[in-house]
Amino acid sequence: MIPAPAAQEKSINSVAADRSVPVERRIVIKEDILNALKKAGVRAGQVIMVHTSLKSLGFVCGGAQTVIEAILECVGDDGTIMMPTQSWKNLDPSTGVHWEEPEEWWDIIRENWPAYDKDITPTNTMGAVSEMFRKWPGTFRSDHPARSVAAKGKYAEFLTSGHDLSDIFGENSPIGKLYTLDGYVLLLGVGYDKNTSLHLADVRAEYPGKHNSTEHSAVIENGKRVWKEYSTLYVDGEDFIQIGEDFEKEFPVKQTSLGNGTVKFMKQRELVDFAVKWIEKNRK
Repeated sequence: MIPAPAAQEKSINSVAADRSVPVERRIVIKEDILNALKKAGVRAGQVIMVHTSLKSLGFVCGGAQTVIEAILECVGDDGTIMMPTQSWKNLDPSTGVHWEEPEEWWDIIRENWPAYDKDITPTNTMGAVSEMFRKWPGTFRSDHPARSVAAKGKYAEFLTSGHDLSDIFGENSPIGKLYTLDGYVLLLGVGYDKNTSLHLADVRAEYPGKHNSTEHSAVIENGKRVWKEYSTLYVDGEDFIQIGEDFEKEFPVKQTSLGNGTVKFMKQRELVDFAVKWIEKNRK
């Protein structure tokens, strides 16, 4: 039974007045997001890599659509935003990406996993915002079958073009191109463990144990689906949170709250340059 408006309002007010009730999700509207982004330093014309967790912000009225609209409005027509749209399930089962499936199925997966199609292939655990953004009108998506990004704005085509199989996070990857453009990183409700730009530091730094790994993905080649083999730098990001904590001790990272989450905004070059030195000093 749906309560009458008056009864419904009374019920809501009663809960709000009961201070013994644990603090639950906060409601976030577009104006809240705009204010938080501006307070953090997001401005028109910037080029920004965005990482988000919609759930961590609370109840966002309008969901992923509201978040995307707010960011696009902040950077304006001369700005560009980019998000990870990785489909890492399109990797060999032996790497652990299909951990929930028995080993006897691995060959079947290798032979039948759909080839990457940037217009169709969904993201894997990238969140609701990235999943919606990959199909946002005017958005470009890169060609990497497992580690793609999507971008919209002035430099979107430049950032997403030529994403080579073996250069996932390197100099000519979207992350490397963001560095060339002197871009920014925006963390909306997520931590440094989700900060893809730190992988560019992995590429540039020299440290013990640095090595390549052989990957496989289903792709379309000469009009046919093939299980493609390629080599790329092995990265895991286990120390990214510590890198982020130490980075914030030395560099100004603008922070503000948004709903139940935190907004962090930083210059990508400062982060990457710091991380290269940190990795070379601390990875043993």
